[in-house]
Amino acid sequence: GANLAEMASIGLSVPPGFTVSTEACEQYQAAGRALPPGLWEETLEGLRWVEEYMGARLGDPARPLLLSVRSGAAVSMPGMMDTVLNLGLNDEVAAGLAAKSGDRFAYDSYRRFLDMFGNVVMDIPHALFEEKLEAMKAAKGVDNDTDLTANDLRELVGQYKNVYVEAKGEQFPSG
Repeated sequence: GANLAEMASIGLSVPPGFTVSTEACEQYQAAGRALPPGLWEETLEGLRWVEEYMGARLGDPARPLLLSVRSGAAVSMPGMMDTVLNLGLNDEVAAGLAAKSGDRFAYDSYRRFLDMFGNVVMDIPHALFEEKLEAMKAAKGVDNDTDLTANDLRELVGQYKNVYVEAKGEQFPSG
């Protein structure tokens, strides 16, 4: 977040966003994973600003807003920090995104989100998702992800959700 803020301050184009400080994260950890007072409200305020700026809303299939959540550290560690892309996708939002941007883009984005969220947030091994992707490519006789069709990707979304259920014993959260 600090690097993006610095880039914006010198006039470089960066996507709109907001930063949760390292201090707030430390308070969260110290409080037994409880949000510090005011952090939830500040987060919602930041989200509302991004929604306004983008003319989109988180969870709205007609005006889908997809977020990137990137971890940071006081000291730069390229390649070592986790990222979750496409936060905001669920079945309804993916259908809305498909109507705007095409099925292939929407379902490729959705399956990537399921993989990253499952791995980074829920600690499901990435290899479990990768196995499904590799099996799909083998079944379709293709070498690259980009050779899969929109229907293949939609099927992978279902398989990735099953990976989640098998690993966590509950449905993927989609509300």
